[in-house]
Amino acid sequence: MARFKKRLNKILDRLTSDELLSNSGLGNEIGFYIFDYPAECELEMREHIRFLLDQLPKRKSDIRCSHINLFELILQYLKERKLLDRVLDIQKKKGDDAVLKVLKGPLDAKKIAKEFVDLAKPEEQDLVLMSGVGSAYPMLRSHNLLNNLHHLMGDTPLVMFYPGVFTGQGLSLFGKLKESNYYRAFQLVPQ
Repeated sequence: MARFKKRLNKILDRLTSDELLSNSGLGNEIGFYIFDYPAECELEMREHIRFLLDQLPKRKSDIRCSHINLFELILQYLKERKLLDRVLDIQKKKGDDAVLKVLKGPLDAKKIAKEFVDLAKPEEQDLVLMSGVGSAYPMLRSHNLLNNLHHLMGDTPLVMFYPGVFTGQGLSLFGKLKESNYYRAFQLVPQ
């Protein structure tokens, strides 16, 4: 827990660093960053994200930043397509597996990546933050979304707050699920 708190205290400096905001030192890699944290620290992480969103403009007055909660984006997407009530009804009557089968098409990572970009407007931002990854599982896998965001984010850095483990080579949600290969991101704050 002490190590987690120490890492939290380094996030604001990192987010406002010229290196991160200008994507310098990446060797032509995309500016995707992951802050992984123990899943049991989810509530503290949510509180810290609120703190960051409050402090970012105080630290760097001209910064343009958007924050997307992935779970909230999915709910809004389903509402707009008039699918949410239907999905909830299916869940009550047939269970989670039936819901996941029904959502496979509507929540395809390509579609959600487009929705994400439409909402985040990376071309108008200096930085985009993503949270709600754990809540969006198993409806959407974060590594699939990241893969589909590569060509859509342009030069705008993306920071994903991830309840699990990022090894630099893969992601393990909650530190329990089988690792999904993903190596095109950098640790925001090293362990």
